[in-house]
Amino acid sequence: MVELSTPVCEFGQKPHDFSLKGVDGQEWSLDKCYGSKGILIMFICNHCPYVLAILDKLVVETDVLQTKGIGVVAINPNDNPSYPDDSFDNMIITSKKYGFGFPYLIDETQQIAKNYGAVCTPDFYGFNSSRELQYRGRFDDRGSQKNYNPNQSDLFKAMFQISRTGNGPKNQVSSIGCSIKWRKE
Repeated sequence: MVELSTPVCEFGQKPHDFSLKGVDGQEWSLDKCYGSKGILIMFICNHCPYVLAILDKLVVETDVLQTKGIGVVAINPNDNPSYPDDSFDNMIITSKKYGFGFPYLIDETQQIAKNYGAVCTPDFYGFNSSRELQYRGRFDDRGSQKNYNPNQSDLFKAMFQISRTGNGPKNQVSSIGCSIKWRKE
């Protein structure tokens, strides 16, 4: 496992469109996922300890964000033939186990992750209703430790702020996680 951190937020960057298959069998696009107040695009996977440490709380907080007009979508970019834990079948299992209330999509070609410049799992992108990037930071300060923190996450506070004001926090802490498992070309 290689630990990486995300670059700082490039405020105003526009989202890239996608058409990806979800664990529900549907094809999902950016427009289909977008909420009235913005969107949270998450690059996650099934086996990364950094993702597993936050999933319970992430599901609860994203359910609340959706009631505030923030669309939520998760994309698995990992090379699943080389990392079978990240297979589509295992995505279905993970989605059901944690009760995902958002589409969980597979990026089989890894092109969407490349378009966004995703570097690790988890990697979060929060856009406002004007389709401008306002957040690219961490979930919270737990790293790969599955500890309980009763406070709202950095991600939740940022996305809630975006839903209310259209702007993300000026000071953001980079997300850390496992490197994306890129296919060998």
